[in-house]
Amino acid sequence: DPPYTRLIELTKLAEDHGFEYGWTYDSHILWQESYATLPLVAARTERIKLGHFVTNPGIRDPTITASWYATAHDISNGRRAMGIGRGDSSRRVVGLQPVKVAEFERRCRMIRDLMNGREVDWNDKQLKLAWVRPELPEIPMWVAGYGPKALAVAGRVADGVIIQLADPQIIQWIMDTARKAAEEVGRDPSELKC
Repeated sequence: DPPYTRLIELTKLAEDHGFEYGWTYDSHILWQESYATLPLVAARTERIKLGHFVTNPGIRDPTITASWYATAHDISNGRRAMGIGRGDSSRRVVGLQPVKVAEFERRCRMIRDLMNGREVDWNDKQLKLAWVRPELPEIPMWVAGYGPKALAVAGRVADGVIIQLADPQIIQWIMDTARKAAEEVGRDPSELKC
């Protein structure tokens, strides 16, 4: 919530107290535009990894999201992490449904590869961000989801699952569901973070 300077102050305070990540929302009608405020946070911090909790591939063109993350990763010297979901809050408030799960997975795969400097086939075009710095760590992608289909996307595509609750039994089910999907496509399920 405004003023944006409060986001900067809280993230700097979190960094000073040893937090590893600083996240903000991406619902451009409900809160101030985070694609504008996050670079300001990066300029006032040094170590904390920054990202959205969560962005989505349905409000902005996914190539713009990938390029923004790659650019922000470069500017912050490798301190970006992406949280991504189907776009519940930011899409519903403008009268749109969340992105369908199959399309969500297709867009997540493309964004993950493109923002990390790999060539993608998108709209029958070969695209690559040739300027991505290969010496920086990859930008991790964390998927937010609760249903089995979205969790399967996390297992097949992402580095981790975003869970916004604290019930151990539900968390276990969520992670088991995502890890099963990871295993089915030959990924190491133990690498999937919660």
